[in-house]
Amino acid sequence: MTYHPPFGQADLSNCERELIHLAGSVQPHGALLVLRPSDLQVLQASANTAAVLGLPVERLLERPLQVLGGDLAAQVAALAPRVARPQDEPVPLQCTSAADGMPRVLEGSLHRVPDGQLVVEVEAVELPDSARHMATIGQEAVLACVSATVQRLSAAASLGALADAAVQGIHELTGYDRVMVYQFDPDGHGKIIAEARDPRLESLLGHHYPATDIPQRARALYLRNRVRVLMDVHYQPAPLVPARLPPTGQELDMSMCYLRSMSPLHLQYLKNMGVTATLVVSLVHEGRLWGLIAAHHYQPRNLRYAVRTACDLLAEVIATRIAAIENYAHAQVALVVRRLEQRLIEATSTEGDWRLALLRNPATLLQPLGATGAALFHDGEVLTSGEVPSTPELRALARWVDSRPAPAAPQATTDAPPLACSSIAQAEPALASLTPVAAGVLAVRLSASQPDYLMWFRKEQLLTVTWAGDPHKPKVGDDPMELSPRRSFAAWSEIVRGTALPWTATEIALARAFGSALVDIIVQVHAVRLLIAERQLVQIRGTVQNSREPVAIADAHGRLLHANEAFRRLLAPDGRTLHTLGDVAAGFRPPQALHDMLRGLKAAHQPWRGELALQGTAGGPPRPVGVRAEIVPARDGSALGLILTLTDLVDSQRAAEARRQLEASLQRTAAEGAAQPVGADEVMRAILSNASLVAMDIADGPVGPDMAPLLQEVEASTQRAATLYGRIRLFGVAGDAG
Repeated sequence: MTYHPPFGQADLSNCERELIHLAGSVQPHGALLVLRPSDLQVLQASANTAAVLGLPVERLLERPLQVLGGDLAAQVAALAPRVARPQDEPVPLQCTSAADGMPRVLEGSLHRVPDGQLVVEVEAVELPDSARHMATIGQEAVLACVSATVQRLSAAASLGALADAAVQGIHELTGYDRVMVYQFDPDGHGKIIAEARDPRLESLLGHHYPATDIPQRARALYLRNRVRVLMDVHYQPAPLVPARLPPTGQELDMSMCYLRSMSPLHLQYLKNMGVTATLVVSLVHEGRLWGLIAAHHYQPRNLRYAVRTACDLLAEVIATRIAAIENYAHAQVALVVRRLEQRLIEATSTEGDWRLALLRNPATLLQPLGATGAALFHDGEVLTSGEVPSTPELRALARWVDSRPAPAAPQATTDAPPLACSSIAQAEPALASLTPVAAGVLAVRLSASQPDYLMWFRKEQLLTVTWAGDPHKPKVGDDPMELSPRRSFAAWSEIVRGTALPWTATEIALARAFGSALVDIIVQVHAVRLLIAERQLVQIRGTVQNSREPVAIADAHGRLLHANEAFRRLLAPDGRTLHTLGDVAAGFRPPQALHDMLRGLKAAHQPWRGELALQGTAGGPPRPVGVRAEIVPARDGSALGLILTLTDLVDSQRAAEARRQLEASLQRTAAEGAAQPVGADEVMRAILSNASLVAMDIADGPVGPDMAPLLQEVEASTQRAATLYGRIRLFGVAGDAG
């Protein structure tokens, strides 16, 4: 089981899992009270209530809130219905107390914890200790500053301009020495993209911070509690009394407490930087922590509730403007994609292939994404543009991309987010050889059923990254008070190799839009092809069906796809159904003869021609047939199926027999003619020659049921001609004798 160290007991090896929401103490410039909702009895309080509210904690516990005097209890009772659920946002609280006879002006907030209790946090804003560190700015000045900042934010047309306007506005509003906008990248690392500072301070603009500087648990709390103030890094925390909340005995969930103590590790982190006070405002976009506004001061500093609220308001405006800027970028993306789509559709109609138009002009495909090369994997082919790895390397890359688990997508696989990688060598060391020309890879899937992809590539680019301290610096121990990885915050630069410039959110969105457009085009092309194929299939099926030649088509598994009428008449004159090649084999004599032929055909992958016999009808003799079998190969070398063509040899054999009889008859007639007187043989030879020529003409024609009768007719005609000639000779001789 994973160990989650309690608050304050984490070290550098497990700070990621520290239970920072169970702090058990508060910053001492304010007080915290936990109340039972039914009667507002104080169940738990911070130990500093005497200093903040004028009543020691031991005199406050298990007593009603009214003992603090003023209108505090009345205000809490009035506001409690507005925080009926733990997920309700804290509501502001303005009230007074007078427990020790000295009226105090209080401001703070009220919220409800998951156990159902009410939590009150207040600060006595007019006490000397509090006022000494409070930023002094009147309401009119706050409103004027907010108005001016909102106008500047609204006019910002880019993220850079927006961040600059944000830091300037927060700097003017709060007076902190340094205000920064800190943006997270996809890996969780942060970069300072804008800064407003006291000119005496060294700039941190452009510095990077490793993701480990802000643990995931802290990031989750930043999503819920949007504004956090640390008044003095050297504060002594005021513990909650009792430590566990009665009557449950559980620690108080302080996730929404703005006075919550901060982790000792975080405080040491700030001390390492020389920072005394901080303000952190969350920038939340599309439900995720987009970045932070971080303000540093080098003396203790606190903010009134109105100023903190103004910072929260400006963060909302900034988040809205981020959405507007990104939507504008997406609109530009849509325009680029529509233009590309139109070109591809035109190319499909004029050239028949959209792929050539896609890759013909590198500027169209590469420039919008800042890529140096691209590859299209479609229908088993690889087409490229720009500078790309070799074809074997591309195919290996495609196999790796296709083997990765698909990100969660609402519908089909093609809806999945693109794969964006800025270092292929880190993502898959086996593909490190691609780094010179394809260190960065951005891939979109084009088919839910086939490994079809469109990929963009970026060359390796040596990057100089400036960190706020050496992120790789080894630690001596786990005690943050000793030398820690972040103890030195001098600018530290490292040259990063094997990487390309990271793909931006806009570029990823453009790639996804390109992919969606191509999927639509592919569907349109396939629909047109299907329509054409359906028409051609009807025509071809009709041609095959009406052919006099018996033909059957089977798939690679032996299922009969089509058998024309001539084939069925020959193989199944009794009307039995033919579904498989096994059914076809049953019509041969013996059936094993066809099975043996098919096995040899598959083994040799060569066409087979020969003669087999079909079962005779009604117990008759076998029917000889000529067989032509041929496997049709697919593009990848596998078998698409088999074409089986039969030739009925009954007519051929009858014709051959008739010709043999004709030849024998002609030979006999010739022999008889040789016994006649000299001169008679010339006429007989002419008769026999004519018969031979006619027989050759008939035999050279197509074999059919009429050939044998025709040859028999020639034989009979020749014999009769010979007989008639003999009579002429006979009667001629008799006349001469008279």
